[in-house]
Amino acid sequence: MIKKVLLIEDDKPLRENTAELLELSNYKVLTAPDGEKGVLVAKASHPDVIICDIMMPKLDGYGVLAALSEDNNTKSIPFIFLSAKTERKDIRLGMEMGADDYLTKPFEESELIGAIESRIAKSSILKEAEQERLYNNLVSEARVRSIHQLKNFIDDNGEEFRFHLGDSIYREGDNSNLVYLVIKGNAKTHKLDEQGKELITGIYKADDFFGFTSFTKNIPYQEYATAMEDSVLISLHKDQLKMVLEQNGELVMELLQLLSENLSQIKEQLLQMAYGSVRKKTASTLLKFAEKLQEDEAGNIHVLRSDLASVAGMATETLIRTLSTFKKEGIIEIKDRDIKILDMDRLQRIPY
Repeated sequence: MIKKVLLIEDDKPLRENTAELLELSNYKVLTAPDGEKGVLVAKASHPDVIICDIMMPKLDGYGVLAALSEDNNTKSIPFIFLSAKTERKDIRLGMEMGADDYLTKPFEESELIGAIESRIAKSSILKEAEQERLYNNLVSEARVRSIHQLKNFIDDNGEEFRFHLGDSIYREGDNSNLVYLVIKGNAKTHKLDEQGKELITGIYKADDFFGFTSFTKNIPYQEYATAMEDSVLISLHKDQLKMVLEQNGELVMELLQLLSENLSQIKEQLLQMAYGSVRKKTASTLLKFAEKLQEDEAGNIHVLRSDLASVAGMATETLIRTLSTFKKEGIIEIKDRDIKILDMDRLQRIPY
């Protein structure tokens, strides 16, 4: 990201020459011809560093530093004095007021660039340390000891994303930096075989987690994730989740139990795909979607036939034929994309 430098200097030739030098060094340069205008520009633009002359009309450099130090939004911006004055008392005064550095005119290009880069780096390090300290305090105070509390923590501290039907949430091979909590809608995780056939590995409704990968290794996502309808998700960086888990042993055990249950469900799905009859696979898949998806007022669930077939591990045409049989038997009702289960007991008792 290009860094912004504010140069406050009343000497026009020096101001223009210095601005050009900084632009050639890939900085975005803002300028002001006096202290009063410099304060206004700083408060409006929030630059990454300020270079300010001392002796200026209207408001000198000391006045600029004092004005910006009184504002919480600008007091932490690195501030470098630039002046021809070399007396020790002037340098000491500027530093005592809170300046970060002091350059005397004339200066070498390397001196100026070095001072800017050093102050920006220092500021960035301090901000990261402060953010980590605040986050650690937040985690400690939050006392996240259960899955329910973890969901509330993610909701309060994560980043919100909105997806439309069919939007990709992440793709296989992407960096696995985020864990997701579904707030609204539904999402699926899925794999593709060599022929491009899709196998759904998980369906997630509101209040479900997904996106877990290794906390110790930089392993990319091993599957795709896609929105099954317009959805709202909250993400939390896995490093932040790791920090929460490190401070809460009870939560770790509860999360392990949740992941173990998810693994058992996937194993059961694979067994049904391998050994179950077409009717049983279709029935089990319908029951899974009925559990995960919200029914409308008429009791219908909205699901794509291709998604049903993918979870069941069969061709879409085979699934459609089986659904038609269920419809004729009075087990379900079908209208366009909507399916309504009429006889839940019969559907559950369909044999392998």
